Amino acid sequence: MSNITPVRRALISVSDKTGIAEFAKRLSAAGIELVSTGGTAKMLRENGLDVSDVSQITEFPEMMDGRIKTLHPRIHGGLLALRDNREHLDAMREHGIPDIDLLVVNLYPFEATLKRGAAFDECIENIDIGGPAMVRAAAKNYGFVGVVTQPDDYSFVAEEIEKQNGLSKSTKLDLATKAFAMTAAYDSAIARWLGKETNAGSLQQYSIGGHLVDELRYGENPHQSAAFYSTGEDRPGVATARQVQGKALSYNNLNDTDAAYELIAEFDPATPAVAIIKHANPCGVGIDTEILGAYEKAFRCDPVSAFGGIVALNQTVTATAAEKIIKTFTEVVVAPAADDDAIDLFKAKKNLRLLIAGGLPSPDAPGSLIKPLAGGFLVQSRDNRCVTRSDLEVVTKRHPSEQELKDLLFAFKVAKHVKSNAIVYAKDNATVGIGAGQMSRLDSSRIAARKSIDAAEACGLSAPLTEGSVVASDAFFPFADGLLSAAEAGATAVIQPGGSMRDDEVIAAADEAGLAMVFTGVRHFRH
Repeated sequence: MSNITPVRRALISVSDKTGIAEFAKRLSAAGIELVSTGGTAKMLRENGLDVSDVSQITEFPEMMDGRIKTLHPRIHGGLLALRDNREHLDAMREHGIPDIDLLVVNLYPFEATLKRGAAFDECIENIDIGGPAMVRAAAKNYGFVGVVTQPDDYSFVAEEIEKQNGLSKSTKLDLATKAFAMTAAYDSAIARWLGKETNAGSLQQYSIGGHLVDELRYGENPHQSAAFYSTGEDRPGVATARQVQGKALSYNNLNDTDAAYELIAEFDPATPAVAIIKHANPCGVGIDTEILGAYEKAFRCDPVSAFGGIVALNQTVTATAAEKIIKTFTEVVVAPAADDDAIDLFKAKKNLRLLIAGGLPSPDAPGSLIKPLAGGFLVQSRDNRCVTRSDLEVVTKRHPSEQELKDLLFAFKVAKHVKSNAIVYAKDNATVGIGAGQMSRLDSSRIAARKSIDAAEACGLSAPLTEGSVVASDAFFPFADGLLSAAEAGATAVIQPGGSMRDDEVIAAADEAGLAMVFTGVRHFRH
């Protein structure tokens, strides 16, 4: 058998009509008979092409508002028949089933319908049935049928047909692989949506689907391959942002930028806030009356680690802030917007990537997080719990002051985005020491205090930045030692979830040290 199979008849039925007229013209010029449905057939005829209706093959009209048009043995027989199987060929002749050698289909725009907030019934009507059925049939029979589901593939498919009067088996296998991936992603989107609509809980099967955004140079390390996919979720961030300038984002850039933008979204968008991220951990966060002041506070926390970091802002990047940011090597700046003067300043740094997200993600919106394991994966809901004053329980003799309360809530928001075990010192709406990812909470506390000393020395100060600060812990203190270490560093108030079997011991130690301490009842592990 020849590796090339001829293409004599093509069935075209597309929702996204991008490039389809030109593609169909090339197919027609190659002597291929065109068969189509409804709006696609009308559009092709308007472009001067001779097209047969599917109903001429099925001898059934389109019916039920278009729900029934291609679901017919004469269509699926033409897609599924094995051309080297005598019984299949006999059945085709007996029942008047014509060969279909090329299927060109893309599906009803279900995800786009969701994104624009359509009503439930409209979303249901945009679930394609006939399209996926044909695509899967053609893909299964790739040895004899080519299936094209992406407009990006029109050009090379037409070129191969023109050059060799047909399609190679390897090309058809590649197209079939894309087709099955497409239908899987399509069904995944529908299942995720219905699960949310019905509060279905954990399903017996869980599938993940996405659309390729970019093939990356490599993953976390040069020997790892990687790609970036979008799920279509309408959440402002790296998947929806517009890159204004700079070279392509790397795997690590994307991961860190996502962490930075999710953190900065915790803060009231009416109050300027800036976070600087390195290796998915914040090395400084600050809020102020102006975006420049917020950046300066964030930078002061750990100016050494800020080198080569990701800067996330919750308001428009101003020229004064941009001028300050570019003084330190920065990988990525991400913000809802940037003014023209700021953009011009960033242009001087060709390697700096500027991302405009257009909005901020909601910190309390639901969502899912997925973590791979050997032989499986874990799925959990997004940590969308936002602690407020009403959640706080004062457990010590001394109550925190008004400023301490503000700083405690600020520090706990940051701790939510620091790898566990997380310790965050804060003062005057700025982090002044962060300890991340240690096996011991005591070690995290000591590291955070040490970093505050280093930052103070860099600023020419004699006292550590933690003097007079508050401290947040993402989980309870299992022993009093971590809390006492924070007191030694100069902290005056503590925020933690509570819940340890030694809470009474820790509270007594706080009282003895003259600390104010509040419990949140909420833990923020981040592994």
